[in-house]
Amino acid sequence: QVHLVESGGGSVQAGGSLRLSCAVSGFPYTSSCMAWFRQAPGKEREGVAVISSYGGVNYADSVKGRFSIFSGAAKTTLYLQMNSLKPEDTAMYYCAAQFPRPSNCLDIASVRPAYWGQGTQVTVSS
Repeated sequence: QVHLVESGGGSVQAGGSLRLSCAVSGFPYTSSCMAWFRQAPGKEREGVAVISSYGGVNYADSVKGRFSIFSGAAKTTLYLQMNSLKPEDTAMYYCAAQFPRPSNCLDIASVRPAYWGQGTQVTVSS
């Protein structure tokens, strides 16, 4: 059974940093696509960052240069390092996974993961 459990959200002032974690289990990392999405109140869910099991990554334009997606050495935890946070980054952040790895894994606008965590709230104040 697939399990994705996020942690690390919280409240921070603009310019600050947070690191989100997602504990993953129940699927073969070696052929997977994993991503972070977010949804702010009244807005559609959007992809933030995606990582392929072969190491490729991609980011939404709004977070490039500020956010970094990576996996732990044991491939059982997915991270999202968020620096230089802005109030517009305020949202519920979700960890998501799809396997086998789809051909559009790194197309952050079109990838549609089948498995989702419960989300962790990030609030950035000005």
